[in-house]
Amino acid sequence: MGHGDMQNMHMDHGKMDMTHDSGQMSDMMNMGGHMMHMGNLKKKFWISLIVTIPMLFLSPMMGSKPLLSFPGADWINLILGTFLFFYGGKPFIQGARMEMKDRKPAMMSLITLGISVSYLYSIYAFIENNFINPSGHIMDYMWELATLIDIMLLGHWLEMRSISNAGSAVKKIAELLPDTAHVVGTDGKITDVPLSQLKNGQSVVVNAGEKIPADGTVTAGSSAVNESLVTGESKAVPKKVADKVIGGSTNGDGSLTVKVSGTGSDSYLAQVSKLVAESQNQKSDIQGVADKVASWLFYFALGAGIITFFVWLPLDGFAYALQRMVTVLVIACPHALGLAIPLVIARSTSLGATHGLLVRNRNAIEEAKQITYVLMDKTGTLTQGNFKVNEVTGLNGTDKKTALSIMAALENHSSHPLAIGVLKEAQAEDVDIPVAENVNTLKGIGLTGTVHQHEYAIVTANYLKQHHIKYDAEQFEQLASAGNSVSYLISDNEVIGLVAQGDQIKPGAQNLVKTLKQHDITPVMLTGDNQETAAGVAKTLGITDFHAELLPDDKEKIVAQYQSQGKHVMMVGDGVNDAPALAKANIGVAIGAGTDVAIDSADVVLVRSDPADILNFMKLAKRTNKKMIQNLWWGAGYNIVAIPLAAGVLAPIGIILSPAVGAVLMGASTIIVAANALTLNMKGTE
Repeated sequence: MGHGDMQNMHMDHGKMDMTHDSGQMSDMMNMGGHMMHMGNLKKKFWISLIVTIPMLFLSPMMGSKPLLSFPGADWINLILGTFLFFYGGKPFIQGARMEMKDRKPAMMSLITLGISVSYLYSIYAFIENNFINPSGHIMDYMWELATLIDIMLLGHWLEMRSISNAGSAVKKIAELLPDTAHVVGTDGKITDVPLSQLKNGQSVVVNAGEKIPADGTVTAGSSAVNESLVTGESKAVPKKVADKVIGGSTNGDGSLTVKVSGTGSDSYLAQVSKLVAESQNQKSDIQGVADKVASWLFYFALGAGIITFFVWLPLDGFAYALQRMVTVLVIACPHALGLAIPLVIARSTSLGATHGLLVRNRNAIEEAKQITYVLMDKTGTLTQGNFKVNEVTGLNGTDKKTALSIMAALENHSSHPLAIGVLKEAQAEDVDIPVAENVNTLKGIGLTGTVHQHEYAIVTANYLKQHHIKYDAEQFEQLASAGNSVSYLISDNEVIGLVAQGDQIKPGAQNLVKTLKQHDITPVMLTGDNQETAAGVAKTLGITDFHAELLPDDKEKIVAQYQSQGKHVMMVGDGVNDAPALAKANIGVAIGAGTDVAIDSADVVLVRSDPADILNFMKLAKRTNKKMIQNLWWGAGYNIVAIPLAAGVLAPIGIILSPAVGAVLMGASTIIVAANALTLNMKGTE
């Protein structure tokens, strides 16, 4: 999060609805265009696997006779196969229904096509073998049905286990608020009411250490409010009568009475939640490369199957034409394709975790190759967030130690990083810190207070300009261009001192910027600092594109602006108010030391809070994409050969693919994609 000019941290509160059931997203993950419950998939896989075991003994595997054959065996196999189709195949059938509804057939449609044809043809074979022509034997596809369902369930379970759920951010936002509020009645009595019943215009009491239940204005009391969970800034902001507070922030040692102005759909957190949910829903519509391949295969197989049937129908009759068509459709959904991506993703996320990267959204890996802009908050991402005093000067007759003493007295009432820097400098200089009284926060400006019965204020250069107070503009530009945040001590409309503080650049930040440029990716710095300070830091880092003097809710708008220009954007942030931008960006990257809401809104988390890990992610994504493409060729490329052979294009020369041979090729391609996925690593250079 960037710092505004001193303490410019308040936001406009939009009127957006908070969906109460959105927290349920924490248990869900977008898979193939629909939502699946991870725990349910795991249960379905194990139950389906258990059911498959007896079916392997009762089914004619790859054209051979069943390992077990006894009266009634066909009935048992049919019952088990029916259970497996409707139980294990249910997630894929539901997913296919949604894909068809959206007119976007993909992986779920291809899987459903394979298992449906296998099951229906097996019923046809059962009726023929047991009732119509008992002396003959038509091979069923129960073995293929069972193994296909098992492997597809395993693949999706592996992928979901490897990748955390980005949707839980909405739930985490809701958890920032307390369950109840202490409402002051018209008779002055205080009653605890559920947060859902809190209304605008009511007054609530917030005791020391409690979370503020809603946005509002302080009408009585004073305290220091910790807004770090909401703003991402590690500071406690002094609050007094007439100051605004944000729901979800934590009250300090004092007691506050707050008149509610924003609750439910009117609150800042509701606005954030709405934006996060909308952005995540937009991301869920992105079709991955595996789904695109599956979509092509679906149409290819369906078309090939229909053509095969009508070509063979006049040549060898209905039964053989049907068998050829079914063989084509079953072979069209190879086991390898269902594992091609999940195995690589599982390997990739495991590698990422060992290198300080948590990849939470598969699409982020595929999207990485298209990123052209990386937007980064200054403080916490590019800089340490630890301000160090680089210069203290007394002006207009006030000596340095006196100026520092007065500034420390005022800043002693704040936990802002700039205040901490001043206090540390005062201690280092062994300066006495007097008691300041009536200290108040000036929104976006600084502090005012009384020291030794004199009124003082710590303000920004913009304040001096607006109030026509004389100061050395050349000195300010020199200090600010060096990356310092400059604050002025004034008394009686006269500048009597200044302090210049600089944030430390994170190790690796300059190399990050340099490397991004080498890969034709434009780094962009976002900060609430003034233009001069931002320009100084940007110059040090080698960044030419930056946005300064940002309010906390501006970042999502900036991401949208870049995207509207056709840019693919990566956003790096750490605060609650970064969550909409993280969710909206093509790839959202959260700093591991940031808030839970930011982390849960992101696609990737940098556990070590090291900006250099952005490069590691890009490297991992590049190698993962390469492996995914290789596996898709092995998985889907099999179809390019198998489908025409199964259709009988080489039948005139005596070559036709039997279901048994197709099963062998299917197994071979599965082994190949599994082995290829294991070769993914982070060693070496590109």
